[in-house]
Amino acid sequence: MLSIIDYVRQSLKKSFDNLHNEKLKYNLLQAIPFWIASLITGVFAVLYAKIFTWGEQLMNFIFDWNPLMIFIIAPVGFVVSWWLLKEFAPYAKGSGIPQVMAAVELANPKENRKIRQLLSLKIIIFKVLSSVALVIGGGAVGREGPTIQIAGSVFRKVNEYLPDWWPKISKKNMIMTGAAAGLSAAFNTPLGGIVFAVEELAKTHINYFKTALFTAVIIAGLMAQTLAGSYLYLGYPKTSDVSLTIMFPVMLVSGVSGIFASQLSVWMLKISAWKKRLKTNSANIIFLVISALIIASLAYFVNREILGSGKEIMERTLFSENKHEDWYIPIFRMIGPALSFTSGGAGGIFAPALSAGASIGSVISGWIHLSPNETNVVILAGMVAFLTGITRAPFTSAIIVLEMTDRHSLIFHLMLAGMVSSLISLMVSRKSLYDSLKISYLEEIRSNEELNKKSDK
Repeated sequence: MLSIIDYVRQSLKKSFDNLHNEKLKYNLLQAIPFWIASLITGVFAVLYAKIFTWGEQLMNFIFDWNPLMIFIIAPVGFVVSWWLLKEFAPYAKGSGIPQVMAAVELANPKENRKIRQLLSLKIIIFKVLSSVALVIGGGAVGREGPTIQIAGSVFRKVNEYLPDWWPKISKKNMIMTGAAAGLSAAFNTPLGGIVFAVEELAKTHINYFKTALFTAVIIAGLMAQTLAGSYLYLGYPKTSDVSLTIMFPVMLVSGVSGIFASQLSVWMLKISAWKKRLKTNSANIIFLVISALIIASLAYFVNREILGSGKEIMERTLFSENKHEDWYIPIFRMIGPALSFTSGGAGGIFAPALSAGASIGSVISGWIHLSPNETNVVILAGMVAFLTGITRAPFTSAIIVLEMTDRHSLIFHLMLAGMVSSLISLMVSRKSLYDSLKISYLEEIRSNEELNKKSDK
């Protein structure tokens, strides 16, 4: 294997040595790693989406076959998902976005060696295995955040394999571009990927990496479309003939969603902090079994919509006549992610957040008797607002929902929803869930580094 890699490197070196235009050669050498990583990301994103969907389908098949089986597969899925990461890849847990944010901060000459704990081939493998085990067990998680960590790992690995004679590429730019490409491929939302990189990850001016960012997002998205077909994540909900008065329900739903989302973040951080005090494996397993049984009981006795990513809620409320959820579904769609996300297994919060926001919009629109098209607008606003409350990235949230539904006429409605939610969320908690988790990961990694140095002495 090594001889093949060496042969390829030598062949590339000879080919580029023959180029006379130095500037062209330099720009081409700078671009090629981004292109290669983007192609790989597109392939990985589609494969992961298919595996994740298979996991959800398997869970639903088992539940349909015998609903009582949920009381077996839920505890097993939660424990297996947690054990895989505890034993083999502890920094693959959760969404993956805070890990990428931490890796961006560690991308400096003094600390870049620590990035391999957050982004690696091992992370990719166990991220997939753990998240699929969790979703088979009914965990209310999504695949979008994990896809971003997978993409960041791919880009970092491609950068690592570059030969010594290759022009140096900024590790920070490589990781940020990878995250954007991952989001683009996961949701088929190229603009959302670009805005996410700028709003959530970039602390420097976009001019430093704008060309690489745009090309990576395009290539990863096109590769995903080539393999999975051109698609919208949700479809084309009907939103025509809606008057400007809809802005008032939009603001109402956005405020409610912002409060619930930021409060959910607080709960999840408190649960995570409490869980760290559980020193023994048996205590962790007891917690996981209890969490799984709570989710299983709610699914069996009340409503199975607590299970999975919640995409079916978005699709049904937007595209069927059954538009209005029961009042307790938003609570279920927060309990599920709260217990699943803090389990210690892998799984994202993007899709669960969108479904929670959709359910809030659905409930409130039913209470105030909106028309079907007005209900769709309010549901989309709730999705943007709830995702904003979790991420504190209103532009990213609005653009993602805009692209996944192709409702460009609602750009101002969705941006208003993001703005209202962002302002309301700040009143509940100053820091976002991702920022708090990023700080936790950085402190843990740096603390472990100091302990290792002391033990070496």
